[in-house]
Amino acid sequence: MDATKRITARLAEELSIRPQQVSATLELLDGGATVPFIARYRKEVTGGLDDTQLRHLHERLSYLRELEERRATVLATIDEQGKLTDELAGLIEAADTKQRLEDLYLPYKKKRRTKAQIAREAGLEPLADTLLSDPTLDPEAEAAGYLRPAEGDTPAVEDTKAALDGARQILMERFAEDAELVGRLRERLWSEGELSARVIPGKEREGAKFSDYFEHDERLAKVPSHRALAMFRGRNEGVLTLAIRLPGEEEAPIHPAQVAIAKHFSIHDEGRAADKWLRDVVRWTWRVKLYTHLETELLGRLRERAELEAIEVFAANLKDLLLAAPAGQKATLAIDPGLRTGCKVAVVDATGQFLAHTTIYPHAPRNAWDASLAELAQLVERHDVSLIAVGNGTASRETDRLAGDLVKQLAGRRSLAKVMVSEAGASVYSASEYAARELPDLDVTIRGAVSIARRLQDPLAELVKIEPKSIGVGQYQHDVSQVQLSRSLEAVIEDCVNAIGVDLNTASSALLSRVAGLSPALAEAIVARRNAEGPFASRKQLLDVSRLGPKTFEQCAGFLRIMNGDNPLDASAVHPEAYPLVERIAERSGRELGSLIGDSATLKAVRPADFADERFGLPTVTDILVELDKPGRDPRPEFKAAEFREGVETLKDLEPGMVLEGSVTNVTHFGAFVDIGVHQDGLVHISALSDKFVEDPRTVVKAGDIVKVKVMSVDLERARIGLTMRLDDQPDEQGAGRRGGERARQEGRQPPGQKPPRKGGHGKGRHSRDDDKGQMGALGAALLKAKQKQ
Repeated sequence: MDATKRITARLAEELSIRPQQVSATLELLDGGATVPFIARYRKEVTGGLDDTQLRHLHERLSYLRELEERRATVLATIDEQGKLTDELAGLIEAADTKQRLEDLYLPYKKKRRTKAQIAREAGLEPLADTLLSDPTLDPEAEAAGYLRPAEGDTPAVEDTKAALDGARQILMERFAEDAELVGRLRERLWSEGELSARVIPGKEREGAKFSDYFEHDERLAKVPSHRALAMFRGRNEGVLTLAIRLPGEEEAPIHPAQVAIAKHFSIHDEGRAADKWLRDVVRWTWRVKLYTHLETELLGRLRERAELEAIEVFAANLKDLLLAAPAGQKATLAIDPGLRTGCKVAVVDATGQFLAHTTIYPHAPRNAWDASLAELAQLVERHDVSLIAVGNGTASRETDRLAGDLVKQLAGRRSLAKVMVSEAGASVYSASEYAARELPDLDVTIRGAVSIARRLQDPLAELVKIEPKSIGVGQYQHDVSQVQLSRSLEAVIEDCVNAIGVDLNTASSALLSRVAGLSPALAEAIVARRNAEGPFASRKQLLDVSRLGPKTFEQCAGFLRIMNGDNPLDASAVHPEAYPLVERIAERSGRELGSLIGDSATLKAVRPADFADERFGLPTVTDILVELDKPGRDPRPEFKAAEFREGVETLKDLEPGMVLEGSVTNVTHFGAFVDIGVHQDGLVHISALSDKFVEDPRTVVKAGDIVKVKVMSVDLERARIGLTMRLDDQPDEQGAGRRGGERARQEGRQPPGQKPPRKGGHGKGRHSRDDDKGQMGALGAALLKAKQKQ
């Protein structure tokens, strides 16, 4: 089977789709088509693969092509050595992972001159083979026949000890390079092994944030992402040591791995002359050759898996944040709170264009509350403001109270709403080169206020200007592969932008650059053309933009919207290539094109099958009819903001039992963080998200959701808040949660704030933990610390 067929078959199996679907998709991707374009406008070609399937296919394609390239190299290299047998070639052709391929290649890989190679050059391989095949022979006696002086490049064998050491090195290398043995030991360590974390003596105080892992053991294959990354960080900071152990190895007379090695090579200790020598060979093979190598590999596998899960969490949270409900096109006044330096105020119009700015000093030390109210009221009246956006940084609750007074003061004259807005990343944007180009005449602090206002109007349009890693919804984002993280987040942004669509005549270059097919340079060219010649009246005018050719137009046109343009279809997600199809539908329905759009009764009477042909199949025709019914519909939810309780502004204001409204800021594998307006997010552990068992927190909540929570515990010293979304939970006297009634005991769940029962020991001084109920651990502390800095 050639490489392409093997890749196609593998992807078809992994995605549970037909090989023809894979082949067609690969042809589109190799031809330069983007995932959003393929997912929306080439359903007939791919058999209806969605963007999630296409992303997975695209990512796996890179891995599998690298695997095939490496396979070809390995086969060629071994063949050049004259050592490629039919059996070995078959094993290499069947290798389905890079790891398996490298195991098979290891004995033939060019390496530095080893002790085993030196021993072979000294003619000691027959001695090794003889003692392995016949353990009844006396090693010393057999070795005596291999003593010799040095001759040219051939090293000397001066005594029997040197001869036996050389023979041992030969067998150790042979054993350690046996692909089947190494593969079995690796998988046994992964499936049965335990990750053992211990604090380095004397580092207890310095590494207190890692105290959960000072004496910690759990099944290697079951370690969740956040705990794995916490332990790796602890090791990197010189606080923890990590090791992999097999259960019972400390008590066993012979290490289980040594037993496996001996069994694989039919080595048995029956008291024969060479049995002790062979047993030592096995012991040294494990200790010197295999253990460190396999431990490094498996810790690398654990880190890779943990990073992948962390990146998936980050990507999911970013998607939720980007697709959060926009407040809409309304004139907005933003306040970036501050104390000594004052609150920076900026006003933008309904399209996000900057109008005015000022600085007010309502808080200490000036306490100019009334003057600040008067100045804000003037700005609201002068610019017909409908929304007030208050940043959630320092002094945010005090400033929110100021905004509340303003709303009350103007209640008789105008409708005004105030909303608390996350500042995460606003400072990064304000100091960026892009912000300097976009708002060149404004101070960095005012740019931040402008960003807060625009973020309320349209989160997606503003957040695309900020590096995703600065938005604050990640999990150990600095500990994962930055290349993989960036690639994943870029894909999320691309999918979100293209799912909603972009107004060609108002979008920033940052937003345009995320449209399928458009590069940053092309986005800048579009904006330059728009500034020079005025708004686009037609999608076709995109072809007038420098360096934007037919292929790029095909990729991007369907995702760009023109409101009130020459062709009403330009405001929809209908691709220009399908305009003739829509015109046929209108003609056969006896309607003008403009009146057909939005005419639900007429459109529902159209049979998609009547218009399907070789170019536009049933899925595309159906999509077009849906789009014509509600053209340019925004898939994002209706806007809603959390209402923070008055008088609850700091940790000291919290009391166990309080029921508060808050906004979900971050979702992790172990729960969700919720902003309840006290400058410190609280944690709803996964066990407290619902009355039912929850496997994945994102099935219950996502970033941006408005939720009701009850305070279960408050730790002022460590700035930690325990919350629950099960509102009938009751905090106990110590502030830890307990479940109301008998349900918790019946369900076998622990209430928030309490550790789960120990799951059975693994020897003295060891414990196992299957979850983090009520314990934020190192990850929670790190996230909370990061939010405090923000």
